[in-house]
Amino acid sequence: MAHVKNHDYHILSPSLNPFLGAVAAFSMFTGVVFWLHGSSPWLAIIGLVGVLYVMFSWWADVIDESHAGDHTPVVRIGLRYGFIFFITSEVMFFLAWFWSFFKHAMYPMGPNSPAIDGVWPPVGIETFDPWHLPLINTLILLCSGAAATWAHHALVHENNRKDVKNGLILAILLGALFSVFQAYEYSHAAFGFSGNIYGANFFMATGFHGFHVLIGTIFLAVCLIRIYAGHFTPERHIGFEAAAWYWHFVDVVWLFLFLAVYVWGG
Repeated sequence: MAHVKNHDYHILSPSLNPFLGAVAAFSMFTGVVFWLHGSSPWLAIIGLVGVLYVMFSWWADVIDESHAGDHTPVVRIGLRYGFIFFITSEVMFFLAWFWSFFKHAMYPMGPNSPAIDGVWPPVGIETFDPWHLPLINTLILLCSGAAATWAHHALVHENNRKDVKNGLILAILLGALFSVFQAYEYSHAAFGFSGNIYGANFFMATGFHGFHVLIGTIFLAVCLIRIYAGHFTPERHIGFEAAAWYWHFVDVVWLFLFLAVYVWGG
């Protein structure tokens, strides 16, 4: 009886994933630094492969734990709180780029940026027209978020797995289309990443958002695969819920980017 579980918490089994993840992340970032200084990119590539392996392995373990019945109501609350904290950290990440953009837009003169000469955007920068491709991308991403909400509602309130699949497929296709249009926009930019603070802020903010769109699209695709595998029920769908939250976070960040960087900043 000493080993009988009499609580709702999940005691994790020993795992090498945290150690392997730390080593892989350290290798990847160290490799990127060396790569930027002219060394071979192989250390960064090996680290990236290691990070991807740990992500796959660790989340596979979480799914197995759910199927084993370890995700009690208390554990599910903890998983939700943990993902909320993760999204909060992502908000702080994007806040840094908004802070930099607004600072240089409102105070373009400075001892370290005399070339700006009190003008924003800097002289010679031809900004994008926000009411063409950026507006189209905004509508695409909002429609993708609506499709993800449709899929979530179909699962939780109707248990209609056909609509769940259709909603996820539509959300994924629209997310992929957003990425294609974003790449097309980058290829036609009249300014570069280096040499001006506007380009650096623009590509860092929108580029990292594009990376999050790619991650979110993969997140939704994994949920679609799991739906076809028979996973998720109206009562137990933490993975799907996290994907929907993440996708809506990506939507909201893009709205701020569109209004601040494309409309106001242009």
